Amino acid sequence: MVKKYYIITHGCQMNVHDSETIAGILESLGFVPSSEEKTADLIIINTCSVRETAENKVFTKIGELRKLKRENPDLVIGVGGCIPQQEKVAKQLMARFPHLDFVFGTHNLPELPKILEKVFEKHERVLEVWQSEGQIVEGVPVKREPGVRAWVTIMYGCNNFCTYCIVPYVRGRERSRKKEDIIEEIRQLVLEGYREVTLLGQNVNSYGKDLTGKPMFAELLADIDKIEGLWRVRFTTSHPRDLTDDVIDVMASSEKICEHIHLPVQAGSNRILKAMHRGYTREYYLDLVQKIRAKIANVSFTTDIIVGFPGETEDDFRQTLDLVRQVRYDSAFTFVYNKRSGTPAAEMANQVPEDVKSRRIQELIELQNAISLELNKKEEGKIFEVLVEGKSKTNESKLAGRTRTNKLVVFSGSEEFIGRLIKVKITEGKLFHLEGEIA
Repeated sequence: MVKKYYIITHGCQMNVHDSETIAGILESLGFVPSSEEKTADLIIINTCSVRETAENKVFTKIGELRKLKRENPDLVIGVGGCIPQQEKVAKQLMARFPHLDFVFGTHNLPELPKILEKVFEKHERVLEVWQSEGQIVEGVPVKREPGVRAWVTIMYGCNNFCTYCIVPYVRGRERSRKKEDIIEEIRQLVLEGYREVTLLGQNVNSYGKDLTGKPMFAELLADIDKIEGLWRVRFTTSHPRDLTDDVIDVMASSEKICEHIHLPVQAGSNRILKAMHRGYTREYYLDLVQKIRAKIANVSFTTDIIVGFPGETEDDFRQTLDLVRQVRYDSAFTFVYNKRSGTPAAEMANQVPEDVKSRRIQELIELQNAISLELNKKEEGKIFEVLVEGKSKTNESKLAGRTRTNKLVVFSGSEEFIGRLIKVKITEGKLFHLEGEIA
């Protein structure tokens, strides 16, 4: 009898891509996807530990699955991703949730077939979390959703150790894939019909520093730009400290690298940036934005901002608002700081009260929303090249796609346009997307 799997994914795009790898491994073992939890023989939760709220959702979900396990004792439940990678947490999961069959970490994802063999054939509960990263394993199966966009990991881990961030502890140190392996994967994706790739890494600007010959990120971008049949290239995430002139120059001269940069600032106060261990000042960041805008016409910026970092005063927060007004981001991911056990910031004095955090985040969101809406209104009447991705998620009678600057465009049109580049005239700029009509 064919076994069915169901994957629940929490967290960032790296986690989403890891779930594609999990699906690829499972299907290579003969599993088929299930449309819902209750019909699955295997449920895997791919977890995120970056924020406490995400972690709490995972624990709640694991608890909820206890009922399914009672109804179907043969159901196998596993937990992977970043949460188990934290020291002691994996053991706590196995002890707290006896209905869990296996737990694995980020480093030993390629070992999933061996883990499943122990669980399904030997009926063992398995706890297997490598505490140190191993060599990068190439050729692991990946099950991507059909469409025109694909995500390609170019490196793993992070060396920055920002004081609020758990990532270096759960993803390990920076390890870059060989350039030829990345190029070959993208060429194969093009043959399969994908037309846009997003390069993934915790800090893509550090790509290649650990490889023999040190092929830098700009060199990788230039080579990817030459791949025939590929239409668009994006990348995330860029650390402002490491975004070099050669990367900016390659973006400016390329045909396929899109005019959009996700450039997390996190805070607008030099005092807070130093406490965060970000490695740059607000002046450096603002100069970098100006330099990019001078070289890349119509570039769009998005960012990440944390409100309520330990010791953040009202003046520090006002400096963040001021920076947002100066840069005028197209959109921003805004977060309230919360403690992550094991990070230096969790032990810092002067933790900001929750009511102050709440007030500040609302003020920041209101400011950014006003800027986003104003910028989108300015696009009215303009014609953009849109890569049509499929039906709109909010209105299935319409199509949706993105501009090169990563703005979502919704418009009426035939399904035959899906997967094509078409010209769309913007009729209305809204807060989170643009409305348009085929030009």
